Amino acid sequence: MSYAVGVLIVDEPPGLDPNFRATLEHTPALRTIGEEDLGRGETDTVVALVCVRAALPEAACERIASLRDNYPALRILVLFQSLGSDDLRRLLAAGADAFVGRGTPVRDVCSVILGLAGATAEIGTAEIGLDTRDHVLMAAPETLSLTPREAEVLRFLSAGFSNKEVARRLSLSVRTVETHRLNLRRKTQTGRLKDLVMLARQLGLDPVVDVDPPRRVASH
Repeated sequence: MSYAVGVLIVDEPPGLDPNFRATLEHTPALRTIGEEDLGRGETDTVVALVCVRAALPEAACERIASLRDNYPALRILVLFQSLGSDDLRRLLAAGADAFVGRGTPVRDVCSVILGLAGATAEIGTAEIGLDTRDHVLMAAPETLSLTPREAEVLRFLSAGFSNKEVARRLSLSVRTVETHRLNLRRKTQTGRLKDLVMLARQLGLDPVVDVDPPRRVASH
């Protein structure tokens, strides 16, 4: 039986590489659909690829929130050029599941879509036509699929903050920060500070301004 993950491209920008859609449409494990198709079947095997224009993040938030309200099972992947930390938080709150840079090669985007839909376990490698073993384990920053929380943790780690300080500033437990740090190491295949700094810059993450220096414990 034929199996394919549906891909709904939302707000496709005019400057998008014309080969992008063509590759999506000709990947055996994917099929492009329209929004009218969402109401005709299950949405747990559909990924909405929402293209965010740098000047219009609010519009993207509204679009994502509408999709999430109408189709709760839909997986939402944000394709972005550059995003600040506030925009990341708003898109996450609206219902985004993952993010990928606009400079990502389209075949890598296809792999991320398959992974986000959980399809890699159900589709044979030959049918996919892609090597999906590392669909979210890309070393190049443009091909990463970071969650908004991972991106936020990355901002602080790249600024030299310790796990404990990141936890305090983001109101997380140290164990949670350690988990995010391990995920970042797994996805980026590096844990070196200089690599994290470069990655944060290439992803367009806002630098952290330490307006709240760590409190010193008074000596007794």
